[in-house]
This record gives sequence, structure tokens and C-alpha cells, in this order.
Amino acid sequence: MFKDTEARSSEDQQLTAIISDRLSRVKSGPASVTINYDQFIRDLAGFDFSEPRSLQAVGEFVSDATAFGSVPMTHPRYFGLFNPAPSYASEWGDRIAAAFNPQLAVWSHAPAPVDIEAHTVTALARRIGFADGAGGHFTSGGSEANETAVLCALTRADPRFATEGARSLTGEPALYVSRESHLAWLKIAHRLGIGRRAVRLVETDGTGRMCPSALQDAIDADLNEGAIPVFVASTAGTTNAGMIDPMIEVGEIAAQRGIWHHVDAAWGGALVASAELRLALEGMERADSVTVDAHKWFATTMGAGIFLCRTPKILSEVFRVSADYMPSNDTTRDPYVTSALWSRRFIGIRLFMNLAVTAWSGYARHVERAVTLIDRLRISLQASGWTIANDSPMAILNVIPPPDLGSPADIVARTQTHGGAWVSLASIERKPTVRICITNGQTDEADIDALHEILCLPGEPIGNI
Repeated sequence: MFKDTEARSSEDQQLTAIISDRLSRVKSGPASVTINYDQFIRDLAGFDFSEPRSLQAVGEFVSDATAFGSVPMTHPRYFGLFNPAPSYASEWGDRIAAAFNPQLAVWSHAPAPVDIEAHTVTALARRIGFADGAGGHFTSGGSEANETAVLCALTRADPRFATEGARSLTGEPALYVSRESHLAWLKIAHRLGIGRRAVRLVETDGTGRMCPSALQDAIDADLNEGAIPVFVASTAGTTNAGMIDPMIEVGEIAAQRGIWHHVDAAWGGALVASAELRLALEGMERADSVTVDAHKWFATTMGAGIFLCRTPKILSEVFRVSADYMPSNDTTRDPYVTSALWSRRFIGIRLFMNLAVTAWSGYARHVERAVTLIDRLRISLQASGWTIANDSPMAILNVIPPPDLGSPADIVARTQTHGGAWVSLASIERKPTVRICITNGQTDEADIDALHEILCLPGEPIGNI
């Protein structure tokens, strides 16, 4: 189980060779799952754990299973949901964190890693436009960050919530999110004990953005019924179409009513890197809190969410706890008393390394390049008779094919069967579209042109494939 330095060095080289080989084969192969699944299940069943196997043999098995038994996120022609190919620097970060395995629950156990994370959070908060004094922390992902925002909102609405929970509220709490938002909000409401009914799905304006007047009407209706409006979330980059809610108007409504305004910028938050593109995020800097996922457009490895808050003092009210086996509970620097996680890995190392190696200017080129590539595809598909269904400043395109090519579902099925690229089906305002998203920093013009050719291939309707 444990290796000396010489053995580690040798086997590290073996692992690097295995990963390099699989990455190369993924890039040159189909943009789809290619594993022989029946054979995989038979091989997996053979692991009864009664006898040890060599580390290299097990590493080969797991590498094959991961590389070829998953939709290949590292393929430059994967144009699917925003699970990007990670940067090499963030892979280094993951490896360093795994090797030294620091425990970031308290500052005294890992002062340098805790400070690196805090430094990175502060840099991102400034980039967003928050004033000095803003703070936050890294999370397991966007759902945890969004849940933290709801907890902050409930605690501010009635401080008794911290000890009495939903029983402290004099009416049913109401959370407002766009109908086009990521519906993890329903799971959050369930987990927090306020019930899924607390989530109000606000109508959109016909383009996929939250409608401010519909939000105002929903709040007024709830007040008339005795409910307590607690929280509203703007989405900066909807999953389906990359649409950005009108954050200024939503924020003004929230401020007038004393409602916590959160921005779910899990994907679109990366636009802050670009002086030009960040204009689409105007109003986010006025929000009470923001979610960003570094493992999306910031291109780190998976599981790196960030919660940012203009008034971070509330976090100690939400997560306060004391235990005699903990060396301290300093709310100014011990993460376990200002965040949901207790035991916590060194999550922030990946974004820190990316920013240190790439700088904001490098990230600006990264997001701007993706937007330029999607513009290239937009122009070529329009010229081929396709209809553009979204108007997003992000690197995403929703399109409807000309009638002779079939339905969006036909196109997606044919493309995924073809294997030359991977796209998905998504609805905008209840209309099905082909969803195409640039997720890989190595996707280039040749990949875009190849996708265009694949999308325009004639073929059988989905029922005949």
C-alpha cells in the first residue's frame, strides 16, 4: 500500500505513460463511449478482492474503464454539457493535493493551504467587483455553494432559523428561481427541510431569461397569501442555452423587498476574466452572494465550486459549532466553522495553480477564443439554413435544423451514433433544439468545421436509426 521514494518514482512514470497513451487514443478516437461493456462487466466481476493484483495492472484496468467507459470530456469534439477538459496545471494541483493530503478543516492543521484558498477566493471576489471585506470558500461544487446561499438567506430572514429551523418562520418560506435555472434548487429545498414546494419557478421572457415582472407578481402573490419571500437567484449562464438573467432588475426587486439576491454563475462566472465579455454580467457585483464553479469554464478538474459573499460574517452564524476535539473554532480563518464541509481536501489548489500559471489575461484569451469559435459555427450553420434559437454571450449555440435534415432529436441521435462529435438535446422556452457548447480549450477551427459537416449529413429519422 505504501511505497518508498524509489518505487514511487518508477511507478509514477508508469502512470504518466498510461495516462498519456489513453488521452492520445481518446483524442484520435470517437467522441463517444467505446468500451465493450459486456466484457467490462465480466472483467469487473473478476475483482473479488481475495488476492492482490499489481498496481500497474489495476491502473491499466481503471484507466481503460475511465477513458473509454465514459463520454470523453477531454475530446476536442465533445460539445456537450459544461464538463470541460481540465488544464494541465489543475491536474498538477490535484496530484499535489493527493500526495500530501492536507486536512483543511482548521487553519492550524494546514495554515499555508488554507491561506492559499483564501487568497484565491479574495482574488475572484475582487474580479467580480465585490468590495474589500467580501469572502467565501471553496465547495464540492455548485450545488453546495447554492445551498450555502439559501442557508444564509434563511438565517438572515430570521436568526432563530439557526436553532429552530423552519419552525421559526411565521409563514412558508419562498425561493424564486427562473424556470430555465438549474433545478438542483428543488433538491436543496428538500435537504434543508423547507420542502420542494418552497421553490417558485418564475416564468421567462420568451428568450430564456427570468422575467422581472413575473418575479414581482410571484412575490406579491406570496405576500398576499402570507408566505415569506426569502431568496431569489439569478442565473448567469443557464444550462440549456447560456442565457443570463437581468441581474440589475432582479437585484433591485430583491433589495426593495429585503430578499437575499444570489447569482448562480457556476458556468458564466468565467466571463469576468474578459474585459469585453464581463459586461454581460453587469449587476452581479451588487448581489449578496455568487456561485462559481472552477471546474466549468475555469477548466480545473472536477469538484471545485466556490461560494462568494459580500458580507461573509453571516457564514459563522450559519455554520457555527464547537467541539472539544477541535484545536480551535476561529471564525476568521477555520473553514469548518464558516462552511458546510468539516473534513475537507485542498480544493482551491487547482484554481490557484491555473491563475498563477495562466493569469487573468490567459483566462481572457481562453473564454474569448471559445466565443469566437462558436460565432464561426453560428455563421456557417445559418448559411446552411439552420435557425439560431438562443442569443447568449457565452460559447454556446442552440440551433434548429432545416426540415429536410429532421428534428433536433434526429440530429443529436445521428451525431452521437456517428461518433465524430458529441452534442446534446435541450429545450428553450419548451422548444427542442440541438445544444452545442465549446467546453475544451483545445477545440479548434478544424473541429468546428468538422462538426458543421457532421450536423448537415443526411440520415434516417431517429426511429429508424
